[in-house]
Amino acid sequence: MPRTETDSSEHSPGPDAPSADVTSGPSQVMPGVHVLVKPIGPVCNLACEYCYYLHKDQLYPDERSWRMSDDTLRLFIKQYIDCQPPAVPEIEFAWQGGEPTLLGIDFFQRVVDLQKQLAPPDRRCRNAIQTNGVLLDDAWCEFLRDHGFLVGLSIDGPADLHDRYRHDKEGRPTFDRVLAGLRCLQKHGVPCNALTVVNRHNGSHPRRVYRLLKEVGFEFIQFIPIVEPAAQPASGQNDPDTLVSDRSVRPRQFGMFLIEVFEEWLRNDVGRIFVQTFDQALSGWVGVGPTLCEFTPRCGRALLLEHNGDLYSCDHFASPDYRLGNIHETPLSALASCPQQIQFGRDKEDKLPAACRKCCVRFVCNGGCPKNRIAVTANGEAGLNYLCEGYRLFFEHIDPVMRAMAQEVRNGRPASNVTQRLHAPRGQAAPHGGHVGRNDPCPCGSGKKYKHCCGRAQ
Repeated sequence: MPRTETDSSEHSPGPDAPSADVTSGPSQVMPGVHVLVKPIGPVCNLACEYCYYLHKDQLYPDERSWRMSDDTLRLFIKQYIDCQPPAVPEIEFAWQGGEPTLLGIDFFQRVVDLQKQLAPPDRRCRNAIQTNGVLLDDAWCEFLRDHGFLVGLSIDGPADLHDRYRHDKEGRPTFDRVLAGLRCLQKHGVPCNALTVVNRHNGSHPRRVYRLLKEVGFEFIQFIPIVEPAAQPASGQNDPDTLVSDRSVRPRQFGMFLIEVFEEWLRNDVGRIFVQTFDQALSGWVGVGPTLCEFTPRCGRALLLEHNGDLYSCDHFASPDYRLGNIHETPLSALASCPQQIQFGRDKEDKLPAACRKCCVRFVCNGGCPKNRIAVTANGEAGLNYLCEGYRLFFEHIDPVMRAMAQEVRNGRPASNVTQRLHAPRGQAAPHGGHVGRNDPCPCGSGKKYKHCCGRAQ
């Protein structure tokens, strides 16, 4: 959940679109790794219906204590610091659950103390924690502020949308308690990102969701599409009603969700609100390429550590087949660079369907997350991302704007200039680009004349 503040940029979808250099195999010296830590395993105080991790208690059916031991905590922090390239001045730790605040402040005070003991004097440790927010109070927020934690808060929009699937173990709604936690974070000046799951219910209300997040004060937003494979999916079909659960967002629905939010963001919030998917897209158009593993050509450098020291290939692949080993038996650096994990990362690209390899938005999509590759292509080839239709719809829609923003960035100017041109009064010079005439093409990229598009409000 690190905050995402990617520089804006451009490249048009097409054969000359930028791509990462993936022709050479992994070197002997692997780059730093990112590990998402589950110090309390799947234990949580809520019972959100779409949570994919609650049932992970089945990984350890005889477990009696889910609290990470001090020995495991110390060993992980030491090995994780040692894994990072020497040139990296800040080492980012990410803590998740379950619900990590159930461990109490004392646990995370121990985290901070160990980081100070074990990190070299020229390196700083930073922490991010993902929480449902219901246990946050003044003591928690003072601790998080004093130790520089970044908080990712789970919130799915207004109360009626949020509470549809996010309730406690007694079935009671949680929105008011989450909002109280947010207000406490804000009172104490704790930086906080919104983690918003997009499902079939709130996915039909993009502007309500986005506006609520803005109204309550979020500046950094991550939209996370829920894709739950059906218990018995129909083989060889792409029908959302048979391939996934009825909570899962539909592909086109998700694409339209992103488009609706993008349009509002473009007109009102560029440079003020940061949406992770938009930042990542902009990186693709600029030519530097996305950095989020979902959109990179290969993955495998973002792993999962369970409470007992077991290391898994990925947060979304916490199963026996993807268990790499235990850090008490094999160092983290060796597990993260083992042949199994290297192949896991390569498979993201190597198993990309032929249709995806030819796709005009591959440079920014790269087939999406492997966990969602449960659909088939028009030719019947397996491995198509379930959300393909939605992502392609979105990326093609934003192409003209991204080109314009990328050009601004290449010229050393802020991408927000594109928005300023949209709002420039008729006849008034727009920043670094001349005024927009009524009969000129609208700079938003719609293909319409300015007077029939964004100029209608002038």
